[in-house]
This record gives sequence, C-alpha cells and structure tokens, in this order.
Amino acid sequence: MTQDALPVPRLLPQGRAWYRSSRSLLLLAALAIIYAYGWRVTKIDLPALLTGTKFVKPFVVDLVRPDILAREMQIQEARVGVTLNPALAPEDFPVLSSGPQITVSPRVAATGGKVTVAGQNFRPRTSGVILWRNQIGNTVQVGTFVTDGQGAFTRTVPVPEIFLGPAGGTGARQQVLAQVEWATGPLRPSKTALIVSEKIVETVFLALMGTTLAVLVAVPLSFLGARNLMARNPVGTGMYVLTRTFFNIMRSVEPLILAIVFTVWVGLGPFAGTLALALHSVAALGKLYSEQIESIDPGPIEAITATGAHALQVVRYAVVPQIIPPFI
Repeated sequence: MTQDALPVPRLLPQGRAWYRSSRSLLLLAALAIIYAYGWRVTKIDLPALLTGTKFVKPFVVDLVRPDILAREMQIQEARVGVTLNPALAPEDFPVLSSGPQITVSPRVAATGGKVTVAGQNFRPRTSGVILWRNQIGNTVQVGTFVTDGQGAFTRTVPVPEIFLGPAGGTGARQQVLAQVEWATGPLRPSKTALIVSEKIVETVFLALMGTTLAVLVAVPLSFLGARNLMARNPVGTGMYVLTRTFFNIMRSVEPLILAIVFTVWVGLGPFAGTLALALHSVAALGKLYSEQIESIDPGPIEAITATGAHALQVVRYAVVPQIIPPFI
C-alpha cells in the first residue's frame, strides 16, 4: 500500500522586529519629545519631594493625631516696646512686679541687627516663643526659649524686616513679646472638636433642608419635563423643551459656583449653601422624576382620557398612582 505523501510545511516569513521599523522609531522619538516637553512644562522636581519633607511633616502629624481631646491652656505673656527710629522713644507698657517681665537690649534696634531678650518670673522649665509685632499688629516669631528653674531666660534674636509705615511715622515703634504656654486640667473636647461637631450637624441639616426644598420644586416641574404628558400640542412641547433645558443647564453648574452666587445674594452662611444645594438638586431630581413619568404605562392615561377627563384629572387618576411608589 502506498501512503499519500505528507505536505511539507511552509515556513512563514519572519517579520522584522519592531525596533527595526522606521515607523516605530519615529513614533518613539515623537513620544520622547512630547514627554520631555511635558516634563519641562509641568516643572517636575523629584528632589523636592525629599527636600520639602520638613514642611509637610507638621501637617501629616496633625492628620495622624487629630485634635479631639485637649487640656485647658494657660498662657503667660510679657511685652516691651522697642523702636527702629532713634528719634522716637519706645513705647512703655505697665508691668506687674510679681508677673512675668522681659527686657530688651538695646531698645533702639535696626532692621537686620540683633537684640538680647531677657525674661524672668515665667513658669519654670517651660518652653516659649519670642514674637516681634509691628504697629499694625503683624506678628512674626523670631526665636524660642526654655525657662530655667527660676523661670528666667536670655536669648539673642534677629530684628525682622517688618512693616515700618510712612517714613518718620509711628510705625517705627515695635513690640517684643515673650509667651509661655502649657496645658493644665483634665482632658476635655478641644475647641477644634467642638467646632467640627457643630459644623457636622450644620452640614447634615443643610443637606436635609436643601433636599426638601428641591423635592418640593422638582416634583411639579417633573410633570412639565415629561414628554408623554406635554408633547401633545405646540404649547406643551415648548414647555417641555424649556423645562428639560433648565434641568440640563442647572445640572451642569457646580454647586460651588451656585454657592458663590448665593453668597453674594444673601450673604455668607449656611443659607447660601442650602439654596445652592436646593437649586442643583432641583435639576437632578427633576430629570429623574420626569424620566420616571415617561416610563409609566400609557394604558391608564388613554383610558382616563377616553372618558373625557381634562389634563389635571388625567394626571390625578392615571399618572400619580403609577409614580408614587418609584418617587418614594
């Protein structure tokens, strides 16, 4: 017996590697140029992620350790007047003999120079800060200190470049303050926790009132935005188009933009936020409700209409019974 000879398989031609294609190389070159230009435009600076760690660390620590419970803070403060104009005498403040006191030397300072601050009668072994305040109340921290066992300290601090006011004016009179702060008493809800709790309650009721107002307005408008009810004559079609256009436009506007508008209108506060949420929700709920009306069974509508009922009766007896369950 003879057997049919098996066909000899043909070797498929091997294509060139992608990196040998001029088209692929041109595409890679174009992508490299695009990303290089994008890197330059966006000013990506990876080393800044490391060098800026010291600036973001306090924020991360506060996020990990939220301010919920705190003790009552006690503050000791003393201040003394200095001047940056030799023609003006520094301001003097009353000092209690038994209270904290500081002295500054020299009291006639120069921007960019240094002064020595010495304090006494502060709380022993407590850290504090040295502040520099100008005539209009701008304050900067210029140093820190820790009091010794007798409540005293001495530090040399720089004179900051701070607002002086008109040439020769009283703006040259400045103040140096030393503050010591420490916690005392039992733990209690912090001011931050109380404010956050108050704002949480305010936000919940803001959403409640805004949604309630939106439902009261959106339900009537949803009937005007339902094609199966309105598109029966030119007037109804026009009202349908206007209502749907209103829904589409208001849904495209961010509530934050609406809040800004209402803030200008009624003032800053939760009322402006309530109105912004209500107006935005009117559009969103109105569209949902009108689409639900369009999906109802047309049979009851035709039956009620055949009896000679007018439009309100059709809505009352044919539409409302079908939409109450979905609306709720």
